Amino acid sequence: MDNVSVVSMFTLSGLSGTVHYRVTLFILTLLCYCVIWLVNVTIIVTIIVDRNLHEPMYIFLCNLCINALYGTAGFYPKFLSDLLSASHVISYSGCLLQGFVLHSSVIADISILLLMAYDQGRYVAICQRLIYHSVMTKGKIGMYVFFAWLVPHYLMIVSTITTAITKICGSHIPKIYCINYLVNRLACTPPLASVIVPAFNYAVCLIYAAFIFWSYLCLIKNCLHSGENRSKFMQTCLPHLLCLNTFLISILFDLMYVRFGTSTIPQSLKNFMAMEFLVVPPILNPLIYGLKLTKIRNRIVQFFLRKN
Repeated sequence: MDNVSVVSMFTLSGLSGTVHYRVTLFILTLLCYCVIWLVNVTIIVTIIVDRNLHEPMYIFLCNLCINALYGTAGFYPKFLSDLLSASHVISYSGCLLQGFVLHSSVIADISILLLMAYDQGRYVAICQRLIYHSVMTKGKIGMYVFFAWLVPHYLMIVSTITTAITKICGSHIPKIYCINYLVNRLACTPPLASVIVPAFNYAVCLIYAAFIFWSYLCLIKNCLHSGENRSKFMQTCLPHLLCLNTFLISILFDLMYVRFGTSTIPQSLKNFMAMEFLVVPPILNPLIYGLKLTKIRNRIVQFFLRKN
């Protein structure tokens, strides 16, 4: 029994200073969550219903929106419940589950953005539409999407198991949600695996990020010599770059909080830094694509005009 945690509940202290405006925060958070569902479901349904949108770029975008709903589902219901509760606690198994969902969602986001970068590189590099579709076949698209979901969840299964078998000697988490890193910091004697596994996961994410930037460097290089490619870049790649930058900035805020959090920073700012990747990308990504990509924008406009 030495390797089994004796802690059954964790206390989340991130909401300790929100007593006086908890109702207002609850309303704003609920509104934000409703907007996230509205914009992402709109994009998902539009892509599924319209056969003209069954192309690699839109299929990957659909998965990006599905992942946004998956990741935010690991945070918002619990957070909304805590805002209406006097005690902010979470069970040990609930903490592991929340950490698994949030971490796997972040890695899946990077995986899907990697696919989109690769797809845009193929689309711009191959001018002929028929040749492009012979390269990006349905079988390849299905395989890419499968691994984009499989790799993050496999990595997080290993990470979660490592955390679950670690003996925990504390129960106080200074945040508004659980992540494996903070649970591992409560370990009585952190095992070597709790260092190696996260380091490996970070390395995978860095490799993904490096490949994304390399893909766009190649894209920009190709676009400099062709007016047609520049037009394709502005239409299809620019929205992806905006989404990518939004996501990376949001994750950077959270990493700054986790790694360099200090008692001198106001709790409200800490909460903002912790929540940003769960608020900004899930809303902005579908909005950016919905407004910028002509096919999606026209299909949504036609749907609402038909309703009226």
